[in-house]
Amino acid sequence: MSELVFFSGTMDSGKSTLALQTAHNHAARGRDGLLFTRQDRAGRAVISSRLGLEQPALEVDDATDFWSEVLERRLHGEPVDYVVADEAQFYTAAQVDQLARVVDELGVDVYAFGITTDFRARLFPGSARLVELADRVEVLQVKSLCWCGAAATHQARTVDGQMVVEGEQVVVGDTVAGARIAYEVLCRRHHMRHMTQAVARAQSLEPQTLQAAVDGAEGAAG
Repeated sequence: MSELVFFSGTMDSGKSTLALQTAHNHAARGRDGLLFTRQDRAGRAVISSRLGLEQPALEVDDATDFWSEVLERRLHGEPVDYVVADEAQFYTAAQVDQLARVVDELGVDVYAFGITTDFRARLFPGSARLVELADRVEVLQVKSLCWCGAAATHQARTVDGQMVVEGEQVVVGDTVAGARIAYEVLCRRHHMRHMTQAVARAQSLEPQTLQAAVDGAEGAAG
């Protein structure tokens, strides 16, 4: 029986890698499918993994109608057995409804991959609707790590090195340190404290912090 599955995880948890592996596994068994993405890091119309894998895909925008896309191909004799939908957090709630209809009325398996919450720790509309409608929600087993070593659960956005919690929900940035607009993953504790890796490093180098560490070491030695 066909199903709608939502694979959720933070950045660096391997979502796009799994999306490409899923497509490969189905294609290797002779199944025909469609790959979709929206605002992939590598550019338009491609699903890319940080491991270096990538594959062409159909670019999604607000005008995309998944029901029409699949139905038109079926009417023209093109088989569509499955859909891989990457960066699904950027889809509209109506588009997620369309994906559910594709599953229920056309018998197509849909595998959606995306981040659940944004830099403010609030649900993306697409992810929220997927949680509401999916037959299964799978949390990726590969855990991203906060700078402290704990499991990362939230995305943080920095602008000129400062973490922000206000602004447009979708802003293109990078994960490279030094980028004007950048993203990193944090555990909940450090996300709520706005303590990015750069902030933690700066605090560890403050004179009073260094002196406290020296005093603590001397006390232990004495």
